[in-house]
Amino acid sequence: MSGAAGPAALGVAGCGDDGPGPGRDEPERDGEQGGDRVTAPPPVGVLGANFNGDPSELAYAELEDIGATWLRGFYPVRDTGGTAVGDQPQIKTLLAARERGYGTVLSLKFPYNERPLPAPGSSGMKTALARLDEVLPVVMGKTDILVIGNEPFLECRPADRGDRLNAFYEQLARHVIDHRDRRSATGTRLYMGALNHLDRDTGRTPATRRWLDFVRKTPAIAGVDIHPHLSAPGGARRYLEYVLPALRDDQTFLATEFSLVLLWKEHLGDPVSAKFAARYEEHRGQRVWQVIRAALDGPFTQQKWDRFLSMSPWFDRHRTYLRDQVEQFRGTGKLAVAAYGVSQDADMASGFGVDSTPWLLNSLFCPYTVLPGKEGLPGRNRAWTDGFRSAQQS
Repeated sequence: MSGAAGPAALGVAGCGDDGPGPGRDEPERDGEQGGDRVTAPPPVGVLGANFNGDPSELAYAELEDIGATWLRGFYPVRDTGGTAVGDQPQIKTLLAARERGYGTVLSLKFPYNERPLPAPGSSGMKTALARLDEVLPVVMGKTDILVIGNEPFLECRPADRGDRLNAFYEQLARHVIDHRDRRSATGTRLYMGALNHLDRDTGRTPATRRWLDFVRKTPAIAGVDIHPHLSAPGGARRYLEYVLPALRDDQTFLATEFSLVLLWKEHLGDPVSAKFAARYEEHRGQRVWQVIRAALDGPFTQQKWDRFLSMSPWFDRHRTYLRDQVEQFRGTGKLAVAAYGVSQDADMASGFGVDSTPWLLNSLFCPYTVLPGKEGLPGRNRAWTDGFRSAQQS
């Protein structure tokens, strides 16, 4: 694991008012000691790094190593227990990164898997809006892109994934737009949160169509986010075919998460490749998930991890996926920002087994499965770090 990680590594940023002065629209980004500043390009066909909801394994040295200039994370909007929003690690990390010149994307997550989504006008809605009001003054005008909703259709009960979901998020969006207008914080672009499973017929519903209709009809919304986590590389095309015709000419899309994680999952129960087992006899007779578990129990050398992946046909035949997918997104002429997972984290590593979702095979850096390199950085998935760097130059 990286010794200089999370907010301590990425610095602390102030959380002042988002009215006139520094922090509004194009804030002053004064340098911080102990690291190079970057100059983020505008959000046009950008590939950035994504820490999801856990920045604890993230360090600027990793971002510099892969040439990242944009950073994305999500923040669950809920009761903070008295902790200031600006002191929450996800918020602190993104504010500090923007002070260094990075472009930033913040997705606001509203977790309602265990209780009904509030109806507009209800006491639950008033609570949700009050919690949102704790966040907006801290990030509006200090975040380049604010996404309303993380994965809305997955972060609520199945029974709520219809008109009730649309009504809830439309109310949230109007509230965010009103706040931005009152603060004149037009430097923050607003998107509606990510749609999932659009490569499946079951993922395309009247509610997803209403979602896109709202995006199109709302002038203040710059576009929509998608999360193509796929079982086959071609699946992203179905997302694009569904979403792009629904956008206005002046709108764009985000892809703040994308991967082949569902393809990797299909192969966890496969026997480890004979070539790898012949080189590393301790893994003879094991399944893929058991080799990954062994790496979690005792991290592999970089060479051994490289060989495990390159000798696994189900992985190696897709080693150019990251760059290929970004090129497909860019080829639409509609991509604003795509973001790829930067590091393994504790949740990915916990209790790993044959039925796990192997998010840790997506990550650029692999502090849980690979020993650190001589340069002090965590071990890595070379297919992805090489592809990420290559995509920065194309």
